[in-house]
Amino acid sequence: MANGSGGGSYPSGGGGGLRMSNNINANNLNTDSSSSPVNVPKMDALIIPVTMEVPCDSRGQRMWWAFLASSMVTFFGGLFIILLWRTLKYLWTVCCHCGVKSKEAQKINGGGDTQADGACKPTDEKEENVAAEVGWMTSVKDWAGVMISAQTLTGRVLVVLVFALSIGALVIYFIDSSNPIESCQNFYKDFTLQIDMAFNVFFLLYFGLRFIAANDKLWFWLEVNSVVDFFTVPPVFVSVYLNRSWLGLRFLRALRLIQFSEILQFLNILKTSNSIKLVNLCSIFISTWLTAAGFIHLVENSGDPWENFQNNQQLTYWECVYLLMVTMSTVGYGDVYAKTTLGRLFMVFFILGGLAMFASYVPEIIELIGNRKKYGGSYSAVSGRKHIVVCGHITLESVSNFLKDFLHKDRDDVNVEIVFLHNISPNLELEALFKRHFTQVEFYQGSVLNPHDLARVKIESADACLILANKYCADPDAEDASNIMRVISIKNYHPKIRIITQMLQYHNKAHLLNIPSWNWKEGDDAICLAELKLGFIAQSCLAPGLSTMLANLFSMRSFIKIEEDTWQKYYLEGVANEMYTEYLSSAFVGLSFPAVCELVFAKLKLLMIAIEYKSEKRESSILINPGNHVKIQEGTLGFFIASDAKEVKRAFFYCKACHDDITDPKRIKKCGCKRPKMSIYKRMKLACCFDCGRSERDCSCMSGSVHSNMDTLERTFPLSSVSVNDCSTSLRAFEDEQPSTLSPKKKQRNGGMRNSPNSSPKLMRHDPLLIPGNEQIDNMDANVKKYDSTGMFHWCPAKDIEKVILTRSEAAMTVLSGHVVVCIFGDVKSALIGLRNLVMPLRASNFHYHELKHIVFVGSLEYLRREWETLHNFPKVSILPGTPLSRADLRAVNINLCDMCVILSANQNNIDDASLQDKECILASLNIKSMQFDDSIGVLQANSQGFTPPGMDRSSPDNSPVHGLLRQPSITTGANIPIITELVNDSNVQFLDQDDDDDPDTELYLTQPFACGTAFAVSVLDSLMSATYFNDNILTLIRTLVTGGATPELEALIAEENALRGGYSTPQTLANRDRCRVAQLALYDGPFADLGDGGCYGDLFCKALKTYNMLCFGIYRLRDAHLSTPSQCTKRYVITNPPYEFELVPTDLIFCLMQFDHNAGQSRASLSHSSHSSYSSSKKSSSVHSIPSTANRPNRTKTRDSREKQNATRMNRMGQEKKWFTDEPDNAYPRNIQIKPMSTHMANQINQYKSTSSLIPPIREVEDEC
Repeated sequence: MANGSGGGSYPSGGGGGLRMSNNINANNLNTDSSSSPVNVPKMDALIIPVTMEVPCDSRGQRMWWAFLASSMVTFFGGLFIILLWRTLKYLWTVCCHCGVKSKEAQKINGGGDTQADGACKPTDEKEENVAAEVGWMTSVKDWAGVMISAQTLTGRVLVVLVFALSIGALVIYFIDSSNPIESCQNFYKDFTLQIDMAFNVFFLLYFGLRFIAANDKLWFWLEVNSVVDFFTVPPVFVSVYLNRSWLGLRFLRALRLIQFSEILQFLNILKTSNSIKLVNLCSIFISTWLTAAGFIHLVENSGDPWENFQNNQQLTYWECVYLLMVTMSTVGYGDVYAKTTLGRLFMVFFILGGLAMFASYVPEIIELIGNRKKYGGSYSAVSGRKHIVVCGHITLESVSNFLKDFLHKDRDDVNVEIVFLHNISPNLELEALFKRHFTQVEFYQGSVLNPHDLARVKIESADACLILANKYCADPDAEDASNIMRVISIKNYHPKIRIITQMLQYHNKAHLLNIPSWNWKEGDDAICLAELKLGFIAQSCLAPGLSTMLANLFSMRSFIKIEEDTWQKYYLEGVANEMYTEYLSSAFVGLSFPAVCELVFAKLKLLMIAIEYKSEKRESSILINPGNHVKIQEGTLGFFIASDAKEVKRAFFYCKACHDDITDPKRIKKCGCKRPKMSIYKRMKLACCFDCGRSERDCSCMSGSVHSNMDTLERTFPLSSVSVNDCSTSLRAFEDEQPSTLSPKKKQRNGGMRNSPNSSPKLMRHDPLLIPGNEQIDNMDANVKKYDSTGMFHWCPAKDIEKVILTRSEAAMTVLSGHVVVCIFGDVKSALIGLRNLVMPLRASNFHYHELKHIVFVGSLEYLRREWETLHNFPKVSILPGTPLSRADLRAVNINLCDMCVILSANQNNIDDASLQDKECILASLNIKSMQFDDSIGVLQANSQGFTPPGMDRSSPDNSPVHGLLRQPSITTGANIPIITELVNDSNVQFLDQDDDDDPDTELYLTQPFACGTAFAVSVLDSLMSATYFNDNILTLIRTLVTGGATPELEALIAEENALRGGYSTPQTLANRDRCRVAQLALYDGPFADLGDGGCYGDLFCKALKTYNMLCFGIYRLRDAHLSTPSQCTKRYVITNPPYEFELVPTDLIFCLMQFDHNAGQSRASLSHSSHSSYSSSKKSSSVHSIPSTANRPNRTKTRDSREKQNATRMNRMGQEKKWFTDEPDNAYPRNIQIKPMSTHMANQINQYKSTSSLIPPIREVEDEC
């Protein structure tokens, strides 16, 4: 065996070595040390003994230098070429620059034109060639740049593919690292080498693209990615040529991990700065770590070249990774360490850089991971389960109130998941609340103003989005603006999403109408807290205690049973009732609304107060106690008051054939009867039969001509769109033209009701066949505007505020009684609370003008000037500048004779102590309650009588509305003045009543002031969010009851002008007056007196419904009425929806929905049937009532004379008190304030009191019209 010479004569040594090895193996030569020794030349740095690590070379020759040389030659050769090119280019540029300068000098020296022309021609040709060359090179360069810049889909695919192949090459290195550093491998048999070769060919092509696209070739040549290619691509080609593999510097492919964050950004996976920074730090740390481990693995397994590679040690790649980690962390266990000189030298420098990197990168990585949002994930929708998104003001209080009502057990199974989205992480208490409801609640940190966060919570698949407002913020307009921006952001992301938002100020609702995708018809709702809060308070001025009853109806409360016979027992039984909706059974189709109400109440133990009516135009409207002319259609939606949703199902399951004889309502369940739909002719005929009071067989309402036209009618109106009421109304209009065949008694019962109390505003608005009554036609004056353009509110021309301002002396000289005193705290800087929402329900058009209560505002004139722009179109409004804490101001407005005193505060107190937020309202309330009044002032009764139903026979003394009314003791103490106080903080309710024993931790609805209707807090409106989500009709019903008739059309009008617009009286606008209103019915006298003493509530319910179409729904009872001993306490509490057999007492006042009385407004001589409170009908603005009956005139005259004497006495005493409680001089000259009618005798008494130097013009008795 001939020994080859050194590496110099070894160009084909690889192949010769391989052939020698094959020959030796073929001849089974023994290479053991015991055999004949191999002739080894003189040892040098490149020759080592033959070992199993180099099986292909029996001479022990290593070829690592060939692999390294290929990389070095490529790198330095290319660098030399680039520098040489730059040098030549620089010299060429300098030479050309000098030539240009010499030519310019020749031109300046006066060179000939011929020579200049001859020199320009070759120059122009050269410039054209250069321009063409530059254009071609630029195109190729741009193309290459686009290919590698990831600006196009091809470029992104290419960049991602290069990165993926680089990681693949690194994985191949990990696999090959288990083999010797240098080994002989056949390219055609080694699969990993083939794959690595394919990868590197691709890298070479990509390197060419990058080189072409590079602007600066020198810097490109020195880039990290270029250096990686230099030391990894050429050795692969050398391996194929030599059939020998060397691990070498292939570990440098780990440096490609530095681009990992860029790749993820190209794929839109990384979007936030924190995530990009985190990936960058991790990729740099890991790539440096793996690269250094590869170098240690190379030198430790190879050894030092100057030691003839004898000092090597066998270390796996992963042991080197471990070694570098313990070195960077300065732990240094010593179990693994570097033995070679190169390894130790590298470790010295690596410790410096690695320790610094470890000390800086690792803490920052941990900080980024630790600071990563705990609630920063994405919501995963569950199949078959809806979810809603709740955002806005997310606090422990708002979330707990919302969840308490939304997840209440009285609702049907709530298969809805609640997703809260807020930009601030929850505190520990709120986090614990979320964990308690973890099966149905999730929280994510983010903002709805960020589309990325909206995508995280899957807003596009959400059933609705609810936005909560901060009710206690210092700037309500700013809070509303924030919520409006949230609505805009959400609607911009997904226009079809249903949004329910809370708004603080009424005037800010107009901005929602500017959002193109905002559509209230599709379920979008804005719950204006100021509108509803002041509306509730206004209704309490008309019917004290109504605010408490309505608040309890839309709030989910659990039933609390009390055995003791106390007022709390009956109150809590009513609190357990809520408002539900359910479709009515087909058994009710064709029946009138009062008939269905009576049947449902008596048999099903349910209370139905309204229905959803569909007109012939398929327009839905909610009718509250519409009257007996409205017939139930197929699929009518009813509004019920019941204790839970299961009870309401009885109205849907009721079947006359199966359930008619059942007495236990719990047994009314779904039956197996088929319920075929009636034909349109059958439904019309049945409706007419109910109208005329005859049986279907005997009824002749449906003439032959009508029957013959049924086919045409069915083609014109589909069965589902034609209502019973529409058809019956049309037929009824035709019958009115014919002579009636009804008996006089029946005509009085039916015809009379038809004209006055039972018309539906929606029906009269949409049905042209309905003609208003004569009294409405008389009121239609083409030249006078009495109502706004919608006909829903009383209206008057705008008045200057100076004309309604009363001085203290003027107010004292004015006979104010049966009025509403509004004590308002506010100043120039206070936020407006929107007093228009308080006045509008008190100026609803379903009151006649003389029934309107005068409203007197007592407060800062500067604040009221700011509110006056929205109040100047309402009649009967006065202002007394002053302070509600001044008793002189309160006495001047006759607070002891008012129907209601409202205490409000516009001051937003930023006080840390929550108990001080309501200090002004509490002080004013206690101040009024501690006032004392002279008994002689008590002209009117204080706390006894409600209203008298319309339509009764007034000629009978037994049925006279004022028959037997004895004067109750007058109000001598402020504790008996009806007051309702607005509170910000619920816990402050404990300070209003000093005689109650309420625990400070008691919930608001369980406290005595709230149960009595003397306190109201805006927090009770939180329940409307969940109630509106489950049924958007609930909010419409509440707003209809509370606001006095505000409609979306009116809101759009106010959004345009910010004021009510007057309108002329037309049949359509006057028809809008015909709607029901809430009232209180007295039992101790009048037609229901026989039921007041021990009668059943159910009998009263049926009698009121049948006789007067009044729908009773609650009782306002004296607090101590259950006691056997008489009590002087005048406080009352609310009982909602008592059962049928509930026993009544004479002092009860009944909440009811009464019809509009057309006849009450025809003449001032007729009786006023007002419904405004439980205190006195004689306290109305029309204090003189005349009865047509002549039998009662003598007694009435005596009563009037005694009243005038008492009024005169009162005025004399007020003149004496003027010096005590006012600062104005005696000769103050008040204006002629015409607030209520006053007798001439009383005016004379006033004139006699005043001195001749200050004559007071008499207050004339005039008609109360605008």
